[in-house]
Amino acid sequence: MKFSLFGVGCLLIFFCVTEVSVAQQNTAQPTPQTLSATPVLVELFTSEGCSTCPPADSLLARLEDKQPIPGALIIAFEEHVDYWNHDGWFDPYSDAEWTMRQQDYAAVFKSEGVYTPQMVVDGQSQFIGSGINQAAKAISEGAQRVKTEVSLTSAVARPNGPALLTIKIAKLANPSEKDTVDVWLAVAESGLHSAVTAGENSGKNLHHASVLRSLRKIGAADRTQPVSYATTVNVKFKAGWKRSSLRLVVFVQERKSRKILGAASIAVDG
Repeated sequence: MKFSLFGVGCLLIFFCVTEVSVAQQNTAQPTPQTLSATPVLVELFTSEGCSTCPPADSLLARLEDKQPIPGALIIAFEEHVDYWNHDGWFDPYSDAEWTMRQQDYAAVFKSEGVYTPQMVVDGQSQFIGSGINQAAKAISEGAQRVKTEVSLTSAVARPNGPALLTIKIAKLANPSEKDTVDVWLAVAESGLHSAVTAGENSGKNLHHASVLRSLRKIGAADRTQPVSYATTVNVKFKAGWKRSSLRLVVFVQERKSRKILGAASIAVDG
């Protein structure tokens, strides 16, 4: 067992002790602990062309798989930016859309520019993506916030066909004044890896946490209603995506402040 990502001291002890207690969370059926935990959305802006990104990818994968923060249900995905696609290596998971999303965060955080690896928790805090201390603190704080309840039900219209996703979002919890609350639908895929043959990570076999495959805005929540949003959407998948490794993520995010008010995820059926 390796703990090189997690530093020393009390946090190292924390991750060692909790590994046994969280092992049961990695099953097909949710446990009472995960059902009662508060969803926290963790985004990692990363790139296969960046030499300092693999430790952050590994950290995110461990947070996602082991769920080591008490009270938090970590919903995580990597967003591979496209500005590292040089020096002979093109990141196959990169997209200019994820770069634009990172730039939107930079404007809110008043950053001088974008960088990798960058971790963003609930749209409210950002830091270097391999920082275990900062990640543990930000996720713990996110788990203590009152969140908007997001309920998901998934079905498949026909074998290997698109998924039908039913979404119900309860009354918004603590929305900001005069800010629009958007509803986003993401598709993330786990188990992806690359044998990199050029660039800063040349010669490395990189393994990733869940990788963002698609992201689209599907509507806006109504702050005046007890059910702020409800719909059923048709979710299509590209041929190269492995269905058994896909998850659907729905989250509500304020347009100006970029704060995540609530989130949920569900595996793809069929």
